[in-house]
Amino acid sequence: MIEEEAYCVDILMQISAAGGALHKVGELVLKDHLKSCVREAMENGDADDRDQKLEELMAIFRKYGK
Repeated sequence: MIEEEAYCVDILMQISAAGGALHKVGELVLKDHLKSCVREAMENGDADDRDQKLEELMAIFRKYGK
């Protein structure tokens, strides 16, 4: 769109739409991670695995929970 010299507002709208779509995909990946990897770590009895998954979640929430 930039190379075609599209109207700036149209470009910004496309950027916003792409960002929204990526955010939604991120939510779906996180949901799947919680339902599979994190659940498994909580149920398997391995304290190190549980701690690692919890630290990963904390890092994700620190980064994206702003």
